[in-house]
Amino acid sequence: MFRTLAVGVAAYVVPGVTVTDLWGAVVAAIVLGILNTIVRPVLLFLTLPINILSLGLFTLVINTVIVLIAAEVVPGFGVSGFWAAFWFSLALTVVNWFLDKSS
Repeated sequence: MFRTLAVGVAAYVVPGVTVTDLWGAVVAAIVLGILNTIVRPVLLFLTLPINILSLGLFTLVINTVIVLIAAEVVPGFGVSGFWAAFWFSLALTVVNWFLDKSS
């Protein structure tokens, strides 16, 4: 429930990200959760040397790639480009943090 709200709020705040309806936000939250559980650890392992050299900042790029993959898979969720996905992933992190702190 909170993840769907976070996707909706982050999509509202970041220009270039569209969520057509509540169903799109729900499916986007589910797909993002699945991708973060399965694909993200693999990408983190494969990019470990780059991540170490960048002091962990490359993780932001990995988060952006996860959002772009989700935008391709989910029909009601759209991202216009790399930078929109980058800012969406940052906004999603902040909104999730805020919702986790408030509950």
